[in-house]
Amino acid sequence: LWVFIQLAGTMARLVECVPNFSEGRNKEVIDAISAAISSTPGCSLLDVDPGASTNRTVYTFVGSPEAVVEGALNAARSCFLTSSMDNCVQCANVFGQKLAEMLHVPVYLYGEAARTETRRSLPSVRTGEYEALPEKLKRDEWAPDFGPADFVPSWGATVTGARKFLIAYNVNLISTKEQAHRIALDIREQGRGKDQPGQLKKVQGIGWYLDEANLAQVSTNILDYEVTPLHAVYEEICRDAEDLNLPVVGSQIVGLIPLKALLDSADFYIQRERLFIIKEEHKVRLVISKLGLDSLGLFNPKERIIEYMVKSQEDGQLVSLSLRQFVQSVGARTAAPGGGSVSAAVGAMGAALGAMVGQMTYGKRQFENLDSVMRRLIPPFYQAMNELLDMVDADSSAFNSYMAALKMPKKTAEEMKRREAAMQEGLKQAVAIPLALAERISILWPSLKEMVVYGNFSCKSDAQVAAKALETAVFGAYYNVTINLKDITDEAFRAAVSKRASELLHEAKDSSAAILHAAEKRN
Repeated sequence: LWVFIQLAGTMARLVECVPNFSEGRNKEVIDAISAAISSTPGCSLLDVDPGASTNRTVYTFVGSPEAVVEGALNAARSCFLTSSMDNCVQCANVFGQKLAEMLHVPVYLYGEAARTETRRSLPSVRTGEYEALPEKLKRDEWAPDFGPADFVPSWGATVTGARKFLIAYNVNLISTKEQAHRIALDIREQGRGKDQPGQLKKVQGIGWYLDEANLAQVSTNILDYEVTPLHAVYEEICRDAEDLNLPVVGSQIVGLIPLKALLDSADFYIQRERLFIIKEEHKVRLVISKLGLDSLGLFNPKERIIEYMVKSQEDGQLVSLSLRQFVQSVGARTAAPGGGSVSAAVGAMGAALGAMVGQMTYGKRQFENLDSVMRRLIPPFYQAMNELLDMVDADSSAFNSYMAALKMPKKTAEEMKRREAAMQEGLKQAVAIPLALAERISILWPSLKEMVVYGNFSCKSDAQVAAKALETAVFGAYYNVTINLKDITDEAFRAAVSKRASELLHEAKDSSAAILHAAEKRN
């Protein structure tokens, strides 16, 4: 974490704070930090800019010097405390305690939930297994974390804990069990013992023979795929197999896998082989092909990737509606979705058109001299397209938060105070979303100016529509900022946001005009 603080605007008591957090991918953490800043009295969160590639999020907020210091401290505190692993540890403790109370059986904690270092490793806790448990329970150092230190013959003991997501990953070999195990001993972190450690951190491994497939496997557990990615295991086993003149014939994921694990591997092969792939589905398909994940059976991403399995949770979101349904929901007798969501949707379509012009140019023989230019220009539009789509629902949610505040009770002075504070916070969120939308589009103008000059001439009209769509989205964002800004009582916030919104609007007007002029010059 590093924090940059500077004077903002012309008001001496207004300070801008720009903290940078080394987390740009975990939405739960990013949102928690945003909430910590927004909920700090006197602080106005203006922008949140997460970067997945750099794994960094830049926050921008303003307030009085005192409020800014408190906001920065709250943000740091939130970052320090927000951890999905902490949640898992808590779950393991609650489960272990309740199980012991319910069944009166011994329960041990392991992994990140372990209370002693000797119990961190699951194999260490299981040493001796069921047969040695009666004597083990008699020793003080192996007293259970929950429940009685009694041997229950019909049950034994339970181990519960918390750890990073484990990927069960097997690599197929045409070889003997012994040859596969030899490779497993070489690559696993434990290696062949203390004097001969293995090559890959956070990897367990064993070799076995798969009778039903008539081949051997190096069976691994990847304990932390961010330390040792999926492709690193595969590539290392391939190298060892090549040294033994053994053919590798694909691999197998047992159970489910996080999307990020596959995308990390996709990025590895894209960079190594200088490929140009931007669609997520194509990246997943690349990894399936490179690792041979469907060698022993169909690898269906919708049934094997965790995020895709839970995607049904998006039902009810505006972006999951058909175009007809979305338009009809806008036309209904409800305040949301309204101009903000429509602006985000129009902006997303403008970005999509920019990507389309690039893809209609890239890879075509008559434009092959422009391939390197298109490989640079297309990704910003594609990324913005998806981020602007997310803002369709974000804008509606922000407005609904304000409407909920309006309905809060106001019978007592304390209730009125709480209601007013919630309304002000709701208005600030309603301002923050369209302002962020305009900021996001601002990044695209330089790319679109190049695209209209170098892109496929047949797509000139598409580039022109893209320019007007993006300009329209910024206009919409500006109007949504100003209509909510007038009711915000924080004068410093109003001044800073109004100034920035005007700057973005003028930039959109000028950039769109320049792009249309450049397009007209191409005859």
